[in-house]
Amino acid sequence: MPKDPATLASDTSPGCYDLFDASAIRAEVDAHLAGFLRDQAESACGGRLPTLVTDILARFLRGGKRLRPLLCTLGSLAAGGCVGPPVIAAAASLEMFHAFALIHDDVMDRSATRRGAPTVQQELAGHYLAQAPRRSGTRHIAQAAAFGNAGAILIGDLALVWSVHMLAAAGLDADRFARARAVINEMHHEVIYGQWLDLHAVGGSDSDVETPLSVIRYKTAKYSVERPLHLGAVLADAPPAVLKALTTYALPIGEAFQLRDDLLGVFGDPSVTGKPVTDDLREGRRTLLLATAHALADPDQRRILVRHVGDPLLTEHAASAVRTVLNETGAPEHVERRIATLRDEALHGLDDAPITTASKAELRTLAHHMTERTA
Repeated sequence: MPKDPATLASDTSPGCYDLFDASAIRAEVDAHLAGFLRDQAESACGGRLPTLVTDILARFLRGGKRLRPLLCTLGSLAAGGCVGPPVIAAAASLEMFHAFALIHDDVMDRSATRRGAPTVQQELAGHYLAQAPRRSGTRHIAQAAAFGNAGAILIGDLALVWSVHMLAAAGLDADRFARARAVINEMHHEVIYGQWLDLHAVGGSDSDVETPLSVIRYKTAKYSVERPLHLGAVLADAPPAVLKALTTYALPIGEAFQLRDDLLGVFGDPSVTGKPVTDDLREGRRTLLLATAHALADPDQRRILVRHVGDPLLTEHAASAVRTVLNETGAPEHVERRIATLRDEALHGLDDAPITTASKAELRTLAHHMTERTA
């Protein structure tokens, strides 16, 4: 039977605690990921396989906000559960899945940096060049780039496979594993369809605001917030009412989270975000920010947007001209108001939610952090 969500769990087992400690959770997730990758590296050595894959993945997994693992643990606490080894293992599996999504996203976007470091495809290309330092020329560089992209796809694939293995090894009983796997299956479908919508949107109507919102719903809100909360909640035997309440909070705050990311992708400080502020403009991503600017721009401003947004050779000077147009149209302020509205909607959804009082407080704090961040 589901536990009473009105109070925190009192029947905690050894190693299972009922207080939310973000720093402790991050440390436990990091330790679980490191231990898993050590095991994989030892297995690779035993089979005479290269450990470059695990080395690169370990590097890639360092850093990050660990948002999804934190939400997973909050989902368990919200449903009256606790945070123990199975929840930490499930939470860590989300971070491994996130690595898969980011690595593939960087290949598709042709990104050079992630979190202030080279992307996986760039690191692999550098490795390829280092193997034959005496070779040079355009052809050799092209071969290195092709190797980097292909290798990154394979490492991303492996991260996806390993994320499933991590969940399977979390020590869940058959019923809980079945419920957890159902949540993960939905998340897999949603994020890939969200990525497809994002890909398909490039080249669409410049002033279409509905498509960017659909992309945000599936690529970010569900994958980054709703499903992590649901995963933790089903591990605590959450009833449908709790899952519904978590969705009411998750979708608007997840959308607001991505809108903040879109603003940072154009106006952020690269030394803080770890990502150039020209990438999104070069790619020509159809965001609410750009769609709003197109809708509000005069003909001269629109010509600047059409000329420069989506240009793979976009210079910083041209990017600055785009930012000027965005500011002149008031598009950033429009997005800021949308973020505030969505955050208020999410917070209001917590008022009567049948979840623990302590988790409500943590979710409120997290809502502000997710929407007011600078990185």
